[in-house]
Amino acid sequence: MNILFFIKPKIEIAYIEDSDTLRQAMEKMEKHQYTSVPILSRSGKYIGSMTEGDILWYCKNILDFNIKAAEQIPVTEIPRRADYQPVKANSNMEDIISRAMNQNFVPVTDDAGHFIGIITRKDLIDFAYNLLKKEQTAEKIT
Repeated sequence: MNILFFIKPKIEIAYIEDSDTLRQAMEKMEKHQYTSVPILSRSGKYIGSMTEGDILWYCKNILDFNIKAAEQIPVTEIPRRADYQPVKANSNMEDIISRAMNQNFVPVTDDAGHFIGIITRKDLIDFAYNLLKKEQTAEKIT
């Protein structure tokens, strides 16, 4: 099974750049209703993932936090609990499923490390569910 079948391309998803501020990251996550977003470098390389939890814990530890202060904080200064581990475009399904068990999405990079899209856990579950339904239907026919 080719994993490219599952990729949501970079152009269709929200992400933040390493030059974005905390406020920009928060606004983008709110607008798209994402709980986690990829972080990319200006050259398009995958750096890591930022979660709502990362932002909340960072804000909790800032005294007198306010939204104006968030305009001055680069997202690269926010500690991340864990980065979502990417896969290469030629990875096998076992690698993707293994990562998707612990991540909301699996970032996909090319051989140079440039971000090309994500595979969501939901898409993998939908695929498996439809495959199971198809097998069950085939069993009923025979």
